[in-house]
Amino acid sequence: MHTTFCRYSSLLIICSILIPLPSLAAEKMTVLLDWFVNPDHAPLIVAKEKGFFAEAGLDVTLIAPADPNDPPKLVAAGKADLAVSYQPQLHIHVAQGLPLVRVGTLVATPLNALVVLADGPVKTIADLKGRKIGFSIGGFEDALLSAMLSRHGLTLADVTLVNVNFSLSPAIIAGQVAGVIGAFRNFELNQMDLVGRPGRAFYPEEEGVPPYDELIVVANNQSLDKERLRGFLDALERGVQYLVNHPDAAWSLFIKAHKDLDDELNRRAWRDTLPRFALRPAALDRARYERFAAFLKNQGLISTIPPLETYAVEIR
Repeated sequence: MHTTFCRYSSLLIICSILIPLPSLAAEKMTVLLDWFVNPDHAPLIVAKEKGFFAEAGLDVTLIAPADPNDPPKLVAAGKADLAVSYQPQLHIHVAQGLPLVRVGTLVATPLNALVVLADGPVKTIADLKGRKIGFSIGGFEDALLSAMLSRHGLTLADVTLVNVNFSLSPAIIAGQVAGVIGAFRNFELNQMDLVGRPGRAFYPEEEGVPPYDELIVVANNQSLDKERLRGFLDALERGVQYLVNHPDAAWSLFIKAHKDLDDELNRRAWRDTLPRFALRPAALDRARYERFAAFLKNQGLISTIPPLETYAVEIR
């Protein structure tokens, strides 16, 4: 009897080893992008294509929005798990009462710039007096421009603002405006160079604007699932490390997933964006957020500054 029982037990153990148990289904997570897929999203694409999200137990779906203004609002409404957004917009959205919180950083330096033609009449910001400046989105871009102009003795009253929608570089090239605010230095400058009309950029962080994170990841602060977020951020960090260690292989993964982006503009943007990705996506620079909140309040874009922990956290 004892021998039979031992043999039976051994058989059960062997069978449990040989017969695979059903694997746990990965948890679905929806991430809304800020714009159409582009090299700014490289760590997310690489983390997905390399299976880093899957290894963290997550089935991540990346969705480009029909309207770039929608992603944070949809997260605030509980319609999506995460959204790629911008640090300046986060401060403004929170001031408007949206329940959003920064949980990670994607691009850790400003990309925004004031751009003019390299061979045009504008050699310094002071040369913009009496000229037209194009913009896409009012509010923050006005405040950014105002701060940059003030360093050179100018105000917004000294220039004429023209809404060129998202045709920033075409507006400069066509002579519609003397410069544009809101141009991304990794895209518009390359676009202009490729058509033989190179641009000159003036960088906000060198003209009196506190440095800020350009692209961040936001969640709904009323439904934070720290375990899932920790897995997401760990996978995102692995994606960044792979990018840094294997930029050519990472590019191959990127264009394999998005073949329509295999062109010279995106290759250049890839090169220029690579050193700007946050190497520690989960890490939070508290002083940076506090300085920038004070800047926005001084510019009149927000009336009060809430406690930092209510809108920016570091998931541990």
